[in-house]
Amino acid sequence: MSIELPEPRSLWVDTAPAPGRAGRDLPAEADVVVIGAGIAGLTTAYGLARAGKSVVVLEAAQVASGVSGHTTAKLSAQHALKYATLTSRKGKPAATRYGRAQLEAIEWVARTSSELGIECGFRRRDSFVYSTDSSQLGNLQQEADAAAEAGLPADLVEHVDLPITTVGAVRFVDQAQFHPRHWLLGLADHIERLGGRVIERVRARKLDERPSPIVHTDRGRIKARDVVVATHYPIFDRGLYWARLDITRDLVVAGVGEAPPGMYLDAVTHRSIRGHTEGDRHYIIVGGEHYRTGEPVDVEARYRRLAEAATTFGVTKATHRWSAHDMTTLDHVPYIGRYHPATHHVWVATGFGQWGMTGGTSAGLVLTELITGGDHPAANLYDPNRFDLKSSVTLAEDGAKVGKQYVAGYTRALTSTAGDLAPGTAKVSRRGADVVASYRGEDGQLREVSARCTHLGCVVAFNNAEKTWDCACHGSRFATDGSVIQGPATRPLPPA
Repeated sequence: MSIELPEPRSLWVDTAPAPGRAGRDLPAEADVVVIGAGIAGLTTAYGLARAGKSVVVLEAAQVASGVSGHTTAKLSAQHALKYATLTSRKGKPAATRYGRAQLEAIEWVARTSSELGIECGFRRRDSFVYSTDSSQLGNLQQEADAAAEAGLPADLVEHVDLPITTVGAVRFVDQAQFHPRHWLLGLADHIERLGGRVIERVRARKLDERPSPIVHTDRGRIKARDVVVATHYPIFDRGLYWARLDITRDLVVAGVGEAPPGMYLDAVTHRSIRGHTEGDRHYIIVGGEHYRTGEPVDVEARYRRLAEAATTFGVTKATHRWSAHDMTTLDHVPYIGRYHPATHHVWVATGFGQWGMTGGTSAGLVLTELITGGDHPAANLYDPNRFDLKSSVTLAEDGAKVGKQYVAGYTRALTSTAGDLAPGTAKVSRRGADVVASYRGEDGQLREVSARCTHLGCVVAFNNAEKTWDCACHGSRFATDGSVIQGPATRPLPPA
């Protein structure tokens, strides 16, 4: 059975309208400037404001309108089959610290949402990673054992409450799900009640670190003692993050249906399922079909496959669809801490993989401790400046991938011409020495911009589902008029 797909729109953004915070004056200075009003940035800002710091949050768009507003919003310490691999690679103590940090994040959201009276649909749910493939049973057992040894509430069960036949599943009891935008809009309000400032529609362009950090924006500059870069992909080119993060994009379809009782993830396909209730309407949310951002793939066809899969779980009408970046580090542990080895007052939080709700919350708790002079048990594990030999091999492999994407983009452009574009279609082509990204809107208007990403010059590719220009090298995304949707690029694609 096929279902019709709506225009791309996040369920979370659609059901949580936000007050405007644009046009506010930029102060000359603050104790801490936080760049990015997603879950990592706002958790950090709230913790620091409670600690008595003067805090300014700068957001290029709106609060929770980026990745934090385009998630499946599971608050779980179960991060696929994480703990067996983490134990094997870094040891049981590291797996234990990682697991405890995720559980701490869940409990912090539970406690703080209750204390502040933020109604964000926080509900306790069991979480499952299952498989329908009997060859995966051993992996499931290893994961259940490793997670339990790391102190997680994990066990192996045979069945899950879904209309499919499974060979087994790793269960984590008492995890949670919520509405991320309700949560973050509430948190932003409370930051302001504590004297902090949240300013939207202001884009950070440049950072000077000495003698004291100064953030340069498109509306002026602001001086700070500490700067937190919580922009998902770090926007300042230092610390080699462009070479240490792998960027993929995951798709989500939500529709009307009877919400399942838990949260579920296929161990092989990484297809996820959870429910959500908004008012008297029940939704099923199905995610998956991930691909490397900017690769020339048929995104619309991937959405259709995901919608077809959603019917298996009871979706009868698709109401929303959306997508989001996932950033994965070399060793699959987030980078949270000092931005680079030579700095003591610039901080970063990135690389949460597909688990940004717990990862971003954990980042805020850790950074609050470090910036206020304390410590955190997970700080060394998360240290962005850590190094191991396996990671260096991965770095070389990823660098080769980026080089391949760089060359492939130019090769496609050199062998293509714009020709006549039908409404709603696009093409990257060569025009003399230039590479041009051309898109013809449904109104027949032709929009042409440079196809060279303003981050490091890779050639963008067209996303035919969301009508954006996406960069495969480092994940920047642009609207068809060239304006920046997502970094690390901070400047638009210029007109062709």
